[in-house]
Amino acid sequence: MATKSTALLHGAGYVGRELIRILLRHPQVTLAAVTSRTFAGRPLHAAHPILKGTTKLMFLDPHELSAADLDAVLITAEHGRGVAAVQHLLSQDFDGAVVDLSADLRLKDPEHYVQWYGFTHPAPDLLNTFEYGLPELAAPYRAHRIANPGCFATGMALALRPLQERWPSYHAAITALTGASGSGTQPKITTHFPMRDGNVRAYKVLQHQHLPEVLQLLSPGASVSLVPVSGPWTYGIWGTIHVTAPSPVDGANLSELYHAFYGAKPLVRLWPDQLPELRYVVGTPFCDIGWVTRGKSVVIGFALDNLMKGAASQAIQNLNEICGLPPLAGLLVNPQ
Repeated sequence: MATKSTALLHGAGYVGRELIRILLRHPQVTLAAVTSRTFAGRPLHAAHPILKGTTKLMFLDPHELSAADLDAVLITAEHGRGVAAVQHLLSQDFDGAVVDLSADLRLKDPEHYVQWYGFTHPAPDLLNTFEYGLPELAAPYRAHRIANPGCFATGMALALRPLQERWPSYHAAITALTGASGSGTQPKITTHFPMRDGNVRAYKVLQHQHLPEVLQLLSPGASVSLVPVSGPWTYGIWGTIHVTAPSPVDGANLSELYHAFYGAKPLVRLWPDQLPELRYVVGTPFCDIGWVTRGKSVVIGFALDNLMKGAASQAIQNLNEICGLPPLAGLLVNPQ
């Protein structure tokens, strides 16, 4: 199988680092270029010391990139700048595969960007040219341009989606704790180590910007409230979802439902009658989901690495899908 020539735009952040590591070992992809405004002209290990000795690639200035010989592009620009990167590609008549990891093309209604992100979308005509890319729920895709989901949204949507097969309406109350890497490389007072270590702090209570992503995937009768929490660790999201069912829930039936939904999805691991632990997903491409029931009460737990299944490894899943590559290529050693 011929390799796909792929570029990574704005690859100096934490997610960029994980994408580079995966792409360098991907058997069907050639990493042709990585761009960065800040590190242009310098080796990749200038931003990512862990890459020293693994590649001779140098960062390019984004405006120096030619898309002419590329098969695919991944974009890890800041929110609000991802759409500009897409527009620059299109100005070069690029018609290859695109996976955008910013939030700029995830929502179909441009008014939601005003409501949830606080800016007027600069190119609403592009929204319908991108498909929302949660592979377990959306693949195979019709489009070759994919909007990669947010990290919280990935865990919440995967955990909730099977429920609508049984309950047309329900309310899900979610509390989810996330590690410091989700805040990006730029230090902030709320993510500074002395403020975060030994502490938990709720933020954006009931108004986190990943909520509309999840609601796009659920039935109209579902409602969701989210309390996001900063946890005192670096990698990973761990959350619980409380749902009150219309009638007592049989744990075996719920287990049957989730296994029917995800039994053929190798990157979703199920833990019946228990909630998953965070430690087992950090550094992996998996999302772990578990559940406990008692009477009408259902508690569903989810755990994933925010930089991997919540961002980089999921982007590679999407790249594989739209480029016709093996679904798990580059993600697991000797996938079965």
